[in-house]
Amino acid sequence: MNMSNEGLLVILFVGLVAGWLAGKIVRGAGFGIIGDILIGIAGAFIASWLFPKLGIAIGSGLVREIIYSAIGAIVLLLIVRLVRTGGRF
Repeated sequence: MNMSNEGLLVILFVGLVAGWLAGKIVRGAGFGIIGDILIGIAGAFIASWLFPKLGIAIGSGLVREIIYSAIGAIVLLLIVRLVRTGGRF
C-alpha cells in the first residue's frame, strides 16, 4: 500500500468523523466518543485498503474517502459488537 503523507492525514481526519458518524448510526453499540473515533480511524484504514482491491469505486476524492470510511467504521463497529456480545445483537 503506497500512501502519501497527505493521504494519511485525510484518512485520519475522515476516520475521526466516520467514527463519530458510525457511533450515531449504530446506537447502543458504541464505545463512547473516544472508542468510536478509534474504531472509525481503524475502519477508514481498512476500507481505504480493501475497497480499491475489490474494485469498488463510490464517488471521487474526499467524498469517496468519507463514504469508504463511514462504511468501514460501521462494519467494524458491528463486528466488534458481535464479538463482544458473543454473537448476539
